[in-house]
Amino acid sequence: MTLSEIVKAYDVRGLVDGQLTEEVVRALGAAFADEVGTDAPIAIGHDMRPSSPALAAAAAEGAMARGADVVSLGLCSTDGSYFASGSLDAPAMMFTASHNPAAYNGIKFSRAGARGVSLETGLAAIRDGAQRYLEHGIPAADRRGSRSERDILADYAAHLRSLVDLSRIRPLKVVVDAANGMGGLTVPAVLGEAAGLGALPIEVVPMYFELDGTFPNHEANPLDPKNLVDLQAAVVEHGADLGLAFDGDADRCFVIDERGGAVSPSAVAAIVAEREIARVRAEGEEDVVVIHNLITSRVVPEVIAAAGATPVRTRVGHSLIKDRMAETGAVFGGEHSAHYYFRDFWGADNGMLAAMHVLATLGAHDEPMSELAARYSPYAASGEINSTVDDMPAAYTRIVEAFAGRGDLDELDGLTITAPDGAWWFSVRPSNTEPLLRLNAEAETEAEMVAIRDEVLALIRA
Repeated sequence: MTLSEIVKAYDVRGLVDGQLTEEVVRALGAAFADEVGTDAPIAIGHDMRPSSPALAAAAAEGAMARGADVVSLGLCSTDGSYFASGSLDAPAMMFTASHNPAAYNGIKFSRAGARGVSLETGLAAIRDGAQRYLEHGIPAADRRGSRSERDILADYAAHLRSLVDLSRIRPLKVVVDAANGMGGLTVPAVLGEAAGLGALPIEVVPMYFELDGTFPNHEANPLDPKNLVDLQAAVVEHGADLGLAFDGDADRCFVIDERGGAVSPSAVAAIVAEREIARVRAEGEEDVVVIHNLITSRVVPEVIAAAGATPVRTRVGHSLIKDRMAETGAVFGGEHSAHYYFRDFWGADNGMLAAMHVLATLGAHDEPMSELAARYSPYAASGEINSTVDDMPAAYTRIVEAFAGRGDLDELDGLTITAPDGAWWFSVRPSNTEPLLRLNAEAETEAEMVAIRDEVLALIRA
């Protein structure tokens, strides 16, 4: 097979057996060892999918054949693998397909220190090296690497507790939907006492904490509103202060308010940005930078600027934002997709850490989550709308012609057009992983947003 079918912009993703076989993964593990070298061991973790343990073992075989030592992490979340990469200063491979259905699996790569790997920063070389190994075999190195095991869960939980102090907040009741994913392992360790840490003033009501990569209750994709329905109902039923929904590998977290309403990831990004800016400014840092991607709400850069920091707008994409975090020294970065990046977490994303910041903010005040979220949600947003388009350049041309003279055009990542007075904006950009055009629109009023959204959608789908 041609590996370009499964090697995406910043990870590997494919169907188990048909595309992502043990043979393929062994070759990828060997090529990754060539790319990162053998000075440090390679940490390899995996999620709860039925295929993950065997694929992780195959990758370890490939890496050891090329002379790399391997530290097997076993079951962990993706941000757990970043913790291992950062704390051990070691490259890492994480086997997960995140929110994709059970038939899929994938790999997320990190260089030492949890630095990202994209096509531009090494993933293309890994792909090409693995392709050669598939065709000609994996040559043995002079020295075969060794394999050891390490459980990082307790250290991971303790590290997060050291970054956000929740010990003195008011008592909160929190319903957590782990979607049978890795949140079922990490939430009891971080917010509970499963890792041997002290109790917090948080009552966790668990939903679907059993690790099951067949996802028997619903898909582990909280971006899809239908997967939030159970949590929304449970929050209201239990009279909880808020709800948290994690995706399959638990690196993304979505928030539900006490009324069962979804809190936008942009509002969460604004809340966390404000906290992180205040913290480092109190420590004497003057030139504070916060990253946000180009389709977060306009409120995010507004909050960043009002808090005395510099907002830096970036393209969409996991490894791209990690690179910008490193380049700018940003204290925090937020994406519309509920990926939240922290300088104090090696610039990597951590949904649990973002959730802890929200809990800290809510727990320090008497106002309910709905009121807190409303303060950071002043605009009407469409959410992301996907369209399958055969001729993307033609769609772009239709949009540019229709909006000529009506707004300012920006091609940082796809196409963004903003009204001259800032009353509305929309972004149309191709997916990094699927043959789709993605539309996001925002305006000062619901009516303006709907009008812009519908006009652009008609142009895309013409």
